Amino acid sequence: MRLSDFHYDLPPELIAQRPLPERSASRLLAVLRARDGGYERQDLLFTDLPALLRAGDLLVFNNTRVMRARLFGRKATGGRVEILIERLRGPREALAQVKASKALQPRAFILLNDGERLEVSGREGRFYVLTSARMEFDELMSQQGHLPLPPYITRLDDAGDEERYQTVYARQSGAVAAPTAGLHFDAALLERLRALGVDRAEVTLHVGAGTFQPVQVEEIDRHQMHAEWLEVDEAVCRQVQATRAAGGRVIAVGTTTVRSLESAARDGVLKPFRGDSRLFIRPGDPFHVVDAMITNFHLPGSTLLMLVSAFVGHEVAMAAYRHAVVSRYRFFSYGDATFLTR
Repeated sequence: MRLSDFHYDLPPELIAQRPLPERSASRLLAVLRARDGGYERQDLLFTDLPALLRAGDLLVFNNTRVMRARLFGRKATGGRVEILIERLRGPREALAQVKASKALQPRAFILLNDGERLEVSGREGRFYVLTSARMEFDELMSQQGHLPLPPYITRLDDAGDEERYQTVYARQSGAVAAPTAGLHFDAALLERLRALGVDRAEVTLHVGAGTFQPVQVEEIDRHQMHAEWLEVDEAVCRQVQATRAAGGRVIAVGTTTVRSLESAARDGVLKPFRGDSRLFIRPGDPFHVVDAMITNFHLPGSTLLMLVSAFVGHEVAMAAYRHAVVSRYRFFSYGDATFLTR
């Protein structure tokens, strides 16, 4: 397939700039397998989710936590610099994207607002290797960092984002973007699902800035997927096996959870996995673990929309997105959600 196959027209005003006052108040577009083998759509609210689930289903969440990964500073010449930490590689070393008027040279320094200095110690592809001589990056981000809101949110982060751009179950710090399907869950909804008999498991995938990287080749098979670190442990594998044995469904909360589970099952069998994955799921690729997923609406031409198209079929996915536009759903990170069955 080609990149142009994944285009749809999106009015800019449908891109959600802020979250709704309540997490679970979003709308939910259900795209469900029908008895005749086709698909049907239902326009619901996210609080209707329990009606789509049943006792014995397993919801799998991504428990990553977003770092305050955006830092601002200046070059020795005075030019302004914006840093987006991609990954910590030690207490005082990080891979980062750096925006500046000109490319930084090796051994150049970036001066942060409190006088702390970061040295450019190398390049790895589009990332700079930054080192801090005095302060650890965790402390730097805690004191000076900003939550890295996505590029399509056209405002600076504020105090409200500190809570709302994290899931209520986030606990493993390391992401630079939220696993946004999980932003719709609050404590009350999680308790309703528990009372219904829906089981719960957690994986970790530290979402990288590459999740927003556009596909730049028309032949999508030539796209080079970014790497993200993930962990699927033995306990999750046992929970999936037990769910399958009892006739339940494995339901991934978010595309990051889909990629985690499917990365751990590339040979067809789910096994513990810890490390980087560059798994790029597009139409025609198999799914070995996930039966249904909850996810937000994704950018035109993105690898995430291609994953959704692989899951429900290209025509079904694109028809659902056209319906969402006409029905004025809210799009992207702070927007509405979909429930998809494979």
